[in-house]
Order: sequence, then C-alpha cells, then structure tokens
Amino acid sequence: MLTFAEKQAIVAEVAITAKDAHSAVAAEYRGISVGDMTALRVKARESGVSLRVIKNTLAKRAVENTEFECIKDSLVGPLVLAFSNEEPSAAARVINDFSKENDKLVVKAVALRGKLLDPSDLKKLATMPTKDEAISMLMSVMKTYSG
Repeated sequence: MLTFAEKQAIVAEVAITAKDAHSAVAAEYRGISVGDMTALRVKARESGVSLRVIKNTLAKRAVENTEFECIKDSLVGPLVLAFSNEEPSAAARVINDFSKENDKLVVKAVALRGKLLDPSDLKKLATMPTKDEAISMLMSVMKTYSG
C-alpha cells in the first residue's frame, strides 16, 4: 500500500513527464507476462518513451492541467501509459510494434499535443516520419528539383 506522500510523488513525476511530452498512449496490458512487459519497457527506454504502470486515479490526477487531460475518461482498467518525450510518434511506434507480437496489449487512448485521437489512429501516428526522416525526405526533394 502506497503512502499519501508516495502517491503525491508518483502524480508529480507523471505530471512532469506529461507536461513535456509530445504524445501519449494508454493501453490495457491484462494478461501480458512480466517478461513481455520488461521487453516493452526496454524498447520504450531505447526509443525515448516514458512508460509507466500507474493506478488510474493517480494517472487522472497526473494529467490534469496538461495537454493530456483529454485521455482522463479513457483511463479504465489495468493500463500502461506511454509518453513520447523526443519524437511525437515514438510512443505510438513502440506500442504498435509490441501489439503486433502481443495481441493482449489493447490501445485505449491516443493523444497528440492535446488532441484525443481514436485508438485506431495509432497506426497512422506510428508511421509518421521522425524528425531526421522528415529532414532527409525534404532534402531529397530539394536535391531533385535543384539540379
């Protein structure tokens, strides 16, 4: 059982993460093994994604007054929250890739810069180019038309 101070610390930590994030994904993880969750955490960390399993009541408090307040009503059931800290599509990409191999991970909410998207939009967000890919595409177009 968490103490009140521990709960406050968790809420503050997640609120700071949410405040600085580009996007968020909430997914139900019921039935996923500890080993698979550990693999998901490793992949998230490698991709600059903050992944957190948190009680829904605490998660709802943490997203209050952030761009991700729009996901509050979707926070039901055993959820893992993924926040993209570096690239807007990173959390969606990590969750989308993991869900291809593990159908027990069910996306409940997707938000991009304060806008709630339909969970089916996860694939669209996951396939957005990264900043480096977008620059590379722009440079190749510019090179094609300049000479």
